[in-house]
Amino acid sequence: MSCALALAAALVATNPASAATPAPPPASLATEPLYAEIVARAQALHDEVAAFRGAGVKGAPKPWPAFAEVKRQAAALSELDMTGHRDLAARAVDGDLKCILKGISQDLPRKIEELEAATTGADQDAALSDLIYLLDDNSGVLLAPLKPPV
Repeated sequence: MSCALALAAALVATNPASAATPAPPPASLATEPLYAEIVARAQALHDEVAAFRGAGVKGAPKPWPAFAEVKRQAAALSELDMTGHRDLAARAVDGDLKCILKGISQDLPRKIEELEAATTGADQDAALSDLIYLLDDNSGVLLAPLKPPV
């Protein structure tokens, strides 16, 4: 009898509305492994590109011995961004963010191509600057709090 009484008391004390309320989304997707990996890679690549850019380039583009590795890292990051886009599309988490990740995934190879095609120091500096901004956006959008669906 005491078990039945305890169960009845527990049922009375619970709020049935709370059972129907879904859990709120995380404050930021950066806490999930895929998105944490994107943030880490984007920040590391950002730092590497920014360090190479330094104070700018004058005249001819300066040679970058690590460019092949940067290009490989950018391609891998682009693939991760597309994976994030597909994940968000499947989960219907945030329409804007999934589109932003797809756009970044498409823009990264273009920015690398612009950097590779630079024939002057000014072109190289502009391409480096664009790539730095894109990589900053890549991590920034994932670190920002999610917006509620509209």
